Amino acid sequence: MPATTEEQVERVRELVASIPSGSVATYGDIATAAGLSSPRTVGWIMRTDSADLPWHRVLGASGRPAEHLAHRQIAKLELEGVPVRDGRVDLAAARHQF
Repeated sequence: MPATTEEQVERVRELVASIPSGSVATYGDIATAAGLSSPRTVGWIMRTDSADLPWHRVLGASGRPAEHLAHRQIAKLELEGVPVRDGRVDLAAARHQF
C-alpha cells in the first residue's frame, strides 16, 4: 500500500463528503483532486476510513460498482436519481466536477 499522510486521508474524506446527492465521482477523479499519484490510494482510504461517508457515490472508471457491493450501491444511487443502465452509472450524466 502506498504511504499516505493524515493530510491526504483527510483531503480524500473531504472530497468524498462533498459529492452531492445524485452525483458520483471515480477513484481517479478523487485522486486527481487530492493531488495523489494513484486511484488505488483512494481505494485504500475508502476501504479503511469511509463508514461515515457517502461511499456509494464513488465508483471505478468503468462506472460499475465493485461486484460485492453492486446491488447495495446501485440501489442507493438509484434512490438519489443517478442514471443507471445495465448495472453501470452514466458517468457523463452524473459525474461530479471538483
